[in-house]
Amino acid sequence: MALRRLPRPTAAFRAAVALVSGIAPATAEPLRVGNAVLEPVELAALPGWQADETRAAFEAFRRTCAAPGPNPPQAAGVAGYPADLAAACTAAAALAPDQAKGFFRERFSAYRVVRPADGTEPERRAGFLTGYFEPQLDGSLTPGPGYTAAVLARPDDLVTLGPGETRPGLDPALRAGRQGEAGFEPYPDRAAIEDGAIAARTHPLLWLRDAVDLFVLQVQGSGRVRLPDGTAIRVLYDGKNGRPYTSIGKLLVGEGHLALNDLSLARWTAWLRTHPDHARRLMRMNASYIFFRIEPVVDAALGPPGAAGAPLSPGRSMAVDSGLWRYGLPFWLDGKLPGQPGSGHLVIAADTGSAILGPARGDLYVGTGAAAGVAAGDLHTKPGFIVLLPKPAAP
Repeated sequence: MALRRLPRPTAAFRAAVALVSGIAPATAEPLRVGNAVLEPVELAALPGWQADETRAAFEAFRRTCAAPGPNPPQAAGVAGYPADLAAACTAAAALAPDQAKGFFRERFSAYRVVRPADGTEPERRAGFLTGYFEPQLDGSLTPGPGYTAAVLARPDDLVTLGPGETRPGLDPALRAGRQGEAGFEPYPDRAAIEDGAIAARTHPLLWLRDAVDLFVLQVQGSGRVRLPDGTAIRVLYDGKNGRPYTSIGKLLVGEGHLALNDLSLARWTAWLRTHPDHARRLMRMNASYIFFRIEPVVDAALGPPGAAGAPLSPGRSMAVDSGLWRYGLPFWLDGKLPGQPGSGHLVIAADTGSAILGPARGDLYVGTGAAAGVAAGDLHTKPGFIVLLPKPAAP
């Protein structure tokens, strides 16, 4: 299990401790998540807490509470007791937005995520935060000149494995597959899919301008597509082939095509378009392939649904390691963030990503469109991670 502590006390005892101090007794075993220790801190005393505008985070929290939840559900061992978090959700539903700051202070206890020294690795109190966004692309529901890259629907034979699930004969590193004549087998990789290996098992949903736009959509996991008549639709993640992801940026830098400090979205997409032969080869080196579904854009101010099932809130929804943290947990990012005021920022765990691994690793959703893409590309910072765990529900 990701969260380890002594056997859980009775609800009455936990409630009494929480009401008095808001943290676990000093004699208790420290809370641990993954390779990190959770160190109690006073939420109201954190630099920037009083100045942060917590209403947006409060609304993001309530949307995550109201979401149908992830499918498949999260593993049982992730941090954040579900009953206590559900009680906090119930309490939030009855409050006005101007009560947000008091709500987080009264219903949660704050813990700094600290990775202790290990061998030659010193103690680390800072994590790593990147950004992601929803691309806005041009597309058409029919193929034609200027619309040549098909966005594929989820194949009817794709089997996605849940957390900890395995199948006989399948490499445990692969998270999807299909039933073949000789048993369960890996799903075809990107190159095979592009060559038509699953043509009879799927169909195009729409067409984008070119293969580079399709690759951007797959890297981000979702996008907003503008049709020729001006209508906007949302293209959402609906599964992947389970193959490991390979970063196109690392390939471009590794082969010497671009310098690391030139690795913006605009730069690497422009390079791929001006070098089509290299582009096809490099993109096919990423064996992972994403499938999609289409939905209308209900609220243009919000992003697509994250893995928690709730629409993402720009600047307030964060992707976390879903094997360690429960969706809906608030996190305080301790430190100045590019493009954000103040010296700290309250966000809500609402999504995940294949590269988001570890207890102090996050990916902040920053918004939709080109400007958001630039902001996401520029976001590489090392704030402290402080998780807000729900206090025990009243007995």
